[in-house]
Amino acid sequence: MKSEPSILKDFTVDRRVWLLSGVSIGIGLCATLLAVLLLRAIAFSTNIFYYHRFSLAPVSPAGSHLGHWMVVVPVLGGLLVGLMARFGSDKIRGHGIPEAIEAILLHRAKVAPKIALLKPISAAIAIGSGGPFGAEGPIIMTGGAVGSLIGQWMHVTDAERTTLLVAGAAAGMSATFATPVAAILLAVELLLFEWRPRSLVPVAIASVTAALFRVYWLGAGPIFPMPVITGTHGAPFVIGALFLGALLGLIAAGMSRMMYAFEDLFEHLHLHWMWWPAIGGIGIGVGGLFFPRGLGVGYDNIAELLHGTPTIGLIIGILLAKSLMWAFSLGSGTSGGVLAPLLMIGGAVGALAGHLTHAPAETQALWALIGMGAMLAGSLGVPLTAILFSLEVTHCLPALLPLATACIASYLITSLIMPRSILTEKLSRRGYHLTREYGVDPLELVLVREVMSPLTKDTPTAPLPAAYSYSDSTTRGAAELMAMEGLETLAVVDRSNGQVCGELSLRDLLRGRERSLERESERLRLFSYVPPEQDGHN
Repeated sequence: MKSEPSILKDFTVDRRVWLLSGVSIGIGLCATLLAVLLLRAIAFSTNIFYYHRFSLAPVSPAGSHLGHWMVVVPVLGGLLVGLMARFGSDKIRGHGIPEAIEAILLHRAKVAPKIALLKPISAAIAIGSGGPFGAEGPIIMTGGAVGSLIGQWMHVTDAERTTLLVAGAAAGMSATFATPVAAILLAVELLLFEWRPRSLVPVAIASVTAALFRVYWLGAGPIFPMPVITGTHGAPFVIGALFLGALLGLIAAGMSRMMYAFEDLFEHLHLHWMWWPAIGGIGIGVGGLFFPRGLGVGYDNIAELLHGTPTIGLIIGILLAKSLMWAFSLGSGTSGGVLAPLLMIGGAVGALAGHLTHAPAETQALWALIGMGAMLAGSLGVPLTAILFSLEVTHCLPALLPLATACIASYLITSLIMPRSILTEKLSRRGYHLTREYGVDPLELVLVREVMSPLTKDTPTAPLPAAYSYSDSTTRGAAELMAMEGLETLAVVDRSNGQVCGELSLRDLLRGRERSLERESERLRLFSYVPPEQDGHN
């Protein structure tokens, strides 16, 4: 005899969470090691391509003395990435996060082992040869691949394997930027598609573990320290942040459409996609001639923006050259992340606003931070992550109020004008749709006794050797039981006396769903004037 759990609880977590949490500690450590290796590999690749030396010292391609030969370097890097994608795996193309989402939703959180190897290598080559990308997307994908591989080795469900994949992804981001809380929120807003203790706890443990071990290899945060900021709670800052956030929402939508417009352009080329990254490398190389600081990851550019001391040449170069280089090359299908370039572009917009208003250096730094967070919120559709991420990478707590205002404004604009974010658009182009709105299942809010059919002479008077539901259970639990047992009706039992008190059918469940639709669509004015002669009183 099968029924729903006898104890009704707020959460569905069970003891399996201890196992997943323990495994997540190891995943956090592995993801940190991979993040360190990838950052070192990018530095090594940059030294090889631009300085012709064997070194792990972090350097920028902008300091190279190759002259016009700098045009050739990104082409060579793109050619290598194309060959790896063609003869290794085409899953290494792109910026990593859409591929992680696809693995979670469509492939039972299974990632091929070669992805864990080829993705970081291809990203190191692409970025080290001058690609204007961030390392965070590949690190997130690589960490997720490690979590998935561990989950495939263990005897776990698809949901638990997804948790381990996302734990690795969050740990990768936490290790890269020293942002453990923002990494947890990114997992919730973008990857988990749920907010439950069974998944949130292991992901949080992996993220915290990565942040802890990061200190020993990469140092403690913040990675982008800022000058002391004061007086940010006044109305002028908040109102200014509101307008800046709205503007960046429009810019975020434009950046997404420009990148996918370039992708459409490459789709119309009569060449195998293996050669596209090399063509994208031409755009990188030419752009690098005019704006060398647009090559590579460009964390030094972000740091200068957040110091409040960027030149107008750097700001304009980022807004024009860096934007075009990034969109054109990423549209070619090479390997690289979107986070650092978007942060840089958003920060440049904020810095330009501060420059035009002749603000002092610390205020220009504040506007750069606000622009950075607003761009992240609008382009990825993750406002909470954007707020916490911006605070964690700078430790600039006084910026909280205007920063939150700008992030929400940007998120609102992009939600209204963009059907999908820069991350989910790629999935849509592959024929898949997913919703980014999370809410309580409507059947969770309706009890069985509210929609069940009453007891009749044909209804059994006692529970059969069969599945049944309690009258005070939620209709969601009853629906899950009916789905598992392949039933169209369930006997309903009164928990107090153990007697059958009704029957629940599929039609009754639809009535429960109908209630939520009425709540969404029916508009009523609950406060209205009723004349005394009509209210039933004299």
